[in-house]
Amino acid sequence: MKRIKHILFAGALMAAAPAFASSETAMPYKFEPDTGNEASLQRGARNFMNYCSGCHSMRHMRYGRVGQDLGIPEDLMQANLMFTSKKPGDHILSAMPADAEQWFGKQPPDLTVETRMRGPEWVYNYLMTFYLDPSRPAGTNNLMLPGASMPHVLGELQGWQVMETAHAEEGAAAAEAHGGAHAGPGFTLVSKGSLDEKEYEKFVADTVNFMVYTAEPGRNGRISLGIKVMLYLLVLTGLFYLLKREFWKEVH
Repeated sequence: MKRIKHILFAGALMAAAPAFASSETAMPYKFEPDTGNEASLQRGARNFMNYCSGCHSMRHMRYGRVGQDLGIPEDLMQANLMFTSKKPGDHILSAMPADAEQWFGKQPPDLTVETRMRGPEWVYNYLMTFYLDPSRPAGTNNLMLPGASMPHVLGELQGWQVMETAHAEEGAAAAEAHGGAHAGPGFTLVSKGSLDEKEYEKFVADTVNFMVYTAEPGRNGRISLGIKVMLYLLVLTGLFYLLKREFWKEVH
């Protein structure tokens, strides 16, 4: 009887799976991380330390490990990227005081493994899809995480956009008044930022690449070792095949 219940429960979950999937917000931007690009990771480290580390920690990473892996000299790390410590062996902690929860309604989360939890593409879309929303306390909302407490800290870089679907008339009027333009799938840019569209996309891509690296610092080494192992096995398979032919040639 218990087995029948388990089968029925599994069947119900399989039937409900499409409904769960369809309820998820579609991601308008495609993104594929490139953690083999050291220059991108270095720029991403700069971006994170300057724009994110004021609120968010990476408590499972150490400054020294980042500098070593990304080829950043210790003196440059200390001068430009280490804002909460002067010791390379320290973890990357936020400068945010303990009462941040009272300000934002929620303590800013640690981001060490955020890209493993949500996926790199989700994080990329999150940073791309903030839009103006007067009903929110910070004046902005987010397509991927509606009701997000986080303000659009990159707004001065990206500019300010509105959703075409939710505020089509307002968006068109604001865009015309401010000389704005289409800013991406479903958005209209109403106020330009210090970066143009391509520059901002690159900025976000570099930042997410860095976050993908911190989520699994040994990823590149693991992939490199995996390729070497596969090549070794292919060569070994060829040798074994030749050896087999040598052993069995008299039989045939």
